Amino acid sequence: MFAVTPRLLLRPGWPEDAEALFATINDEAIVRNLARAPWPYRLEDARAFLSLPTDIASPRWLIFSRIGGPPTLVGCIGLDTLDNGDAELGYWIDRSFWGRGFATEAGMAVLENARTLGHRRLVASHFADNPASASVLRKLGFRPTGETVERFSRGRGTSVPANGYACLLEDEQDSDLMRPLAA
Repeated sequence: MFAVTPRLLLRPGWPEDAEALFATINDEAIVRNLARAPWPYRLEDARAFLSLPTDIASPRWLIFSRIGGPPTLVGCIGLDTLDNGDAELGYWIDRSFWGRGFATEAGMAVLENARTLGHRRLVASHFADNPASASVLRKLGFRPTGETVERFSRGRGTSVPANGYACLLEDEQDSDLMRPLAA
């Protein structure tokens, strides 16, 4: 599954992307804000990520900038299915591209794909000490659920408070769809 926005190309990661992925994510300032990525991040971690099985309901995309020259890897975005069945949005952007709106632009494309895949609601969370991610989520239409939970960060090696968000992908305002992440 691919997506094209005015400035970005979102496409699945391929084995030959391992070195570029490693070079892009290998920054403690990025990894510390992710739940599943380890620190230090190794080339083998990039290869392992790119070899994960794919699930049509939970796609992952590498994000490439299409501005001024050949596409440049700037991050990653995707959906994961949680144990309770919720679809969770996750993303990261290379620090040298922070503040350019790439996470929001890629997120809008993913929301459209999620609707096409039949998702009615997405959840997300951000570590409480990462307000920039809260801003992205709000721009995408996510609303705070009011829930803060301790979530383990492999990059930090400890649990960190994480604030929960949810986004309805349909016009209806079903209050059950806005339930907290742990429900």
